[in-house]
Amino acid sequence: MGRFHRHDDGTVHVHEHDDEGHTHEHGHTHDDRVPGDGLPHTGSADLDQLIGDHSGYGTGRERIEILEDIYAENDRLAAANRTALDAAGVRAVNLMSSPGAGKTTLLARTLAALQGRLRVGVIEGDIETPLDAERLGGYGARISLLNTGDGFGGECHLDAPMVATALRGLDLTALDLVIIENVGNLVCPAEFDVGEHRKAMVFSITEGEDKPLKYPVMFRAVEAVVLNKMDLAPYLDFDKELFLRNLAAVNPTASVIETSARTGEGVEQWIDWVTQGCR
Repeated sequence: MGRFHRHDDGTVHVHEHDDEGHTHEHGHTHDDRVPGDGLPHTGSADLDQLIGDHSGYGTGRERIEILEDIYAENDRLAAANRTALDAAGVRAVNLMSSPGAGKTTLLARTLAALQGRLRVGVIEGDIETPLDAERLGGYGARISLLNTGDGFGGECHLDAPMVATALRGLDLTALDLVIIENVGNLVCPAEFDVGEHRKAMVFSITEGEDKPLKYPVMFRAVEAVVLNKMDLAPYLDFDKELFLRNLAAVNPTASVIETSARTGEGVEQWIDWVTQGCR
């Protein structure tokens, strides 16, 4: 099965490709190369050979039903994760971003500030390596590492079954808050409920003002956007007002928290948000 995603209206779309056993039933004749340029043109056998058979990209009822079942199973496990967290009196936040936006740096500052205030667990999601999990050591948090590299090329998100496995590595009765640091990606992580109570994302101002419009599913899914690396604002041409207008166009209710995870500016406001509802 290929890659798939779920749209805002709940419909599911799949992209599949099988490199073997291609057949060509296009219902048209195959012309020769265009005279004079030596290149295959649309409809030619040479061009078909180059691009392969993409008929598998079509969606049909059977594929959609299968994928809906996959999402249904994920959502069932997400609900079970949430039930386990609720039973232990633990709040969970799913923290997402693109790679390099500053999630781990922000999380390190968060753990340092919460030492002695709250008992925190971290589920650390990365395709490979324990590097981020190691960075978060020494702050008194319990850390459960998830590497997704065994998936199809390295899964680009965490899903509910992965988080269920990671939760078994944490003693929930000894925690007040679990922060799930998702795999760096602006697409797939937003599509999977993992059992969290709230979703937030870190957005670096180096990424550009247009990202809410280009990646609306992510920006629409979260309740808070941490506008990070504000210490770089004097050196960039980032238009904050334009970014805020673009964000409001897709998610007018999202809280915006301006921070510099590097300097610590604004981090206390983020901590107030992330600890809401904790006992």
